Amino acid sequence: MHRVGLTGGIAAGKSTVAARLRRLGAAVIDHDVLAREVVAPGSSGLEAVAEAFGQEVVTVLGELDRAALGAQVFADPMARERLNAIVHPLVTEAAREREAAAVADGSTVVVHDIPLLVETGQAGHFDELVVVDAPPELRVQRLVASRGLTETQAWDRLAAQADDEARIAVADVVLDGSGAVSELEDQVDALWAVWADRHPAGSAR
Repeated sequence: MHRVGLTGGIAAGKSTVAARLRRLGAAVIDHDVLAREVVAPGSSGLEAVAEAFGQEVVTVLGELDRAALGAQVFADPMARERLNAIVHPLVTEAAREREAAAVADGSTVVVHDIPLLVETGQAGHFDELVVVDAPPELRVQRLVASRGLTETQAWDRLAAQADDEARIAVADVVLDGSGAVSELEDQVDALWAVWADRHPAGSAR
């Protein structure tokens, strides 16, 4: 089984890479999805977040108010560290369970899609680390266009992550996400072909 860590700066193209790998046959474990699941209504994770950041981060329906929480953590590194200390261990355990299930189902290439892979010290936990990279200015443009953020908010989102040099320094493979989607998918296809040569059974699930 080939374990891959996939990461990249926000709006660099990581989601495109993950989607392509899934279509090619990889088992993709989305840690963003797991991060939402571990703070679902009624969960111990949500209870811990509310205790740390106040009941104002929980809606009247008992759900996590992501906007309220984001207002506290995106511009405050210490608050972000407190949040990570609560959520990341829960996500790690959930990811371990998903990986075991994928392997039991016959998957031979398992990709962990982790936005904060470098920030959480997981760079050495995989057989191969793939980083999707794109210029910061382009990523800000994408965030403003696709998510309705102001430029200031977009730059704050970038600042909340590891800098590009830190990600690239630990990468085994760097994919260029600055071009068209089709260009990025071509790079993924080429990488998949390399994996298939190394792990012949990995070309299909």
